[in-house]
Amino acid sequence: MSKLWEVEEKSKVNDWVEKFTVGNDHLLDMKLVPYDVKASKVHADGLNQIGVLSDDEQEAIEKCLSELMEDYDAGQFFIDQHQEDCHTAIEAYLTKHLDFVGKKIHTGRSRNDQVLTAMRLYELDHIDKVLEKALEVAGKFVSLAKEHEFVAMPGYTHSQPAMLSSVGMWSGAFAEMLNSSINFLLSIQDMINQCPLGTAAGFGVNLPLKRKEVSDKLGFKTPVTVAMTAQHTRGKWESTIVHGLSTISETLAQFANDLILYSSFDYQFFSVNDELTTGSSIMPQKKNLDIAEIIRAKHAIIASNQSLLSQLTINLRSGYHRDLQFTKEATIKSFETCFDVLDATFYLIEGIQVNEGKLMEKIYPEMFAADKANELVLSGMPFREAYQQVKSKLDSISIEDIQEKLRSSTHLGATGNLGLEIIERNLNHTSVYLSMRAYRG
Repeated sequence: MSKLWEVEEKSKVNDWVEKFTVGNDHLLDMKLVPYDVKASKVHADGLNQIGVLSDDEQEAIEKCLSELMEDYDAGQFFIDQHQEDCHTAIEAYLTKHLDFVGKKIHTGRSRNDQVLTAMRLYELDHIDKVLEKALEVAGKFVSLAKEHEFVAMPGYTHSQPAMLSSVGMWSGAFAEMLNSSINFLLSIQDMINQCPLGTAAGFGVNLPLKRKEVSDKLGFKTPVTVAMTAQHTRGKWESTIVHGLSTISETLAQFANDLILYSSFDYQFFSVNDELTTGSSIMPQKKNLDIAEIIRAKHAIIASNQSLLSQLTINLRSGYHRDLQFTKEATIKSFETCFDVLDATFYLIEGIQVNEGKLMEKIYPEMFAADKANELVLSGMPFREAYQQVKSKLDSISIEDIQEKLRSSTHLGATGNLGLEIIERNLNHTSVYLSMRAYRG
């Protein structure tokens, strides 16, 4: 068995055309095998419920699919380029071992809803994995913020010294942004949690498929309602998913960018463990923070994949088109890249040392100008007059008790009341929610 649509040699495709159209799908699909096998087992059960498969046939298919997964886990199951995808390879395996019975598995479905189902299962599973890693990294930012909550740090606007900040504020901001991305991904996950299986090529089939039961057994929240919706969402939902991933990588790229600058020789606000740096082929003194630079670049990769996905579907009419094949690689690679960025950031946070002395060197008297204006406001002076008065006497401002200044700004989010416990509570709530969901299966 080569392709699901071939009739012996009559429809044999040109070798160059085959290579061009298949691309690297046969390699990518190795990542989808467990999800397609899971869907195939449940589909076989559904066919048994409507009388297409007998009890014995359904049992034989399920047993054969389990044996296939044993081969897969042992590295003994492969997808040939001529098979195009995991769906053909899995059906070929069933047919080889079960002959007539194996040929029944494709009843009531198309490769269109097969790949959609496998991808949805992959996406739901991998969003969970991203969420777990993002929670770990966000927790690291919170810990860094709590440890250095009242370590003074210059705050900048327009790359110029602006106001007093703190390492706690700087790190806590990244934790809160990650928390927002985590919530965004959870909402995306909820949106895509619909089972496409049974929609076939996008028009349904004239069989009494038990779509709701199949959806429930696969762990989806609900089946896709209108069959054509399944094909309409392919690519569009992937674009949304990757956008969600890019909000994570964007936050971490900003952290990496800050760390590159703030650990440089001219700043030295932070030091990073030598084991996280690389050297130069010509300059013996160099310790390059390549890991942070690569985080920046990998965000660009995810962002470009999101752009690719949004463009792939923009001019397609209703129904399936082969263009949609390319949504698979962009999505899978974005997940893998996001995992890399999260792992790299985790190591960076663990490898940071805060240099309080260097931070203090960059705290200038002018950074308290806005505070001086606010003090005049509290004595009854209109803000604009206070602003002008302080601006006219900038040279007279002196550096005050830094710790007192940090702790005296007590509104929510200021240096004396960062609200780190709120962020930590939100992260813990999400972590417990994910654990309970995993426990319920």
